[in-house]
Amino acid sequence: MIAPYLTRKSRARAAAIMLALWAIFLLSAMVISWALDINTRLANSGNANRALEAMAMACSGAEVAMHPSVKPGSAVLHGSFPPNQNFSARITGEGGRLNLNLLLAGENPANLELLRKYLEVKGVDLNERDRMIDCLLDWIDPDNLVRLNGAEDEPGYKPANGNLRTLDELKRVRGWEDFTARADWDEDFTLSSTDARININWASRDVLLALPGFTEGLADRLIDMRRGPDGVEGTEDDLKFTNLQEVQIALGFRADQFNQLANLITVNDSVVRVVSVGKSGPVTRTVRMVIFKQGGGIRLISWKEL
Repeated sequence: MIAPYLTRKSRARAAAIMLALWAIFLLSAMVISWALDINTRLANSGNANRALEAMAMACSGAEVAMHPSVKPGSAVLHGSFPPNQNFSARITGEGGRLNLNLLLAGENPANLELLRKYLEVKGVDLNERDRMIDCLLDWIDPDNLVRLNGAEDEPGYKPANGNLRTLDELKRVRGWEDFTARADWDEDFTLSSTDARININWASRDVLLALPGFTEGLADRLIDMRRGPDGVEGTEDDLKFTNLQEVQIALGFRADQFNQLANLITVNDSVVRVVSVGKSGPVTRTVRMVIFKQGGGIRLISWKEL
């Protein structure tokens, strides 16, 4: 009788031990889960703080760039702060980009050819270039007359019959779908500059190549000249042309060669683009703004967080 009694007692103790172990296991799992949850929340909170700090740095750079006395390439456009926070802002002339509304206004043949040549430089074939420009003209003109390669009102497609309000509106224009799907497709476009002419001080290589008389070698030489003695773009020693005669001399054009180009370029621009990058540890935030900046006057035209 004693042996069965001990067996039952041993089994009860074993069951109790198993239950206790199971309870400890559950409690341990709960503690681990809780600890992981706390760790995740702390990490998320830390990342959120980093993001806020990075955005604050980017905004600080933008604020510095807005000051009337700050010029492109100024050393104050770069700043560092402990712990591990910094900003870097860059100012460029908006007039170095193609203002689509101004280029299309009045359908000036020289301006349309500039846009057509730019699309060629970007690798768009002849038939597609003609289609893109005709569709864009149909998009902004007030009538419903269809150009040779254009498109007007039809089911599922309705042009705005007015100027472009944003560059993203181009994504809705027939023929521009493939082009606007490219990365950085809008880098050389603007709607904010005040002149259809291209500011030669700020034009990109592709925009320069779209101008009459420019070859790849000439565009590269002009860009090298603009970088100044240190050969680095965006520094205080960068060369800025102050009149068209300086441009003609730099390019080595005769008067008759320069005449065609002179009507398409300028060296003045009161609208600038500021791109400011802020960092906090590994986190980066970027803001882009376009401002009117002349003398002591400042006016914000657009602001975008990238």
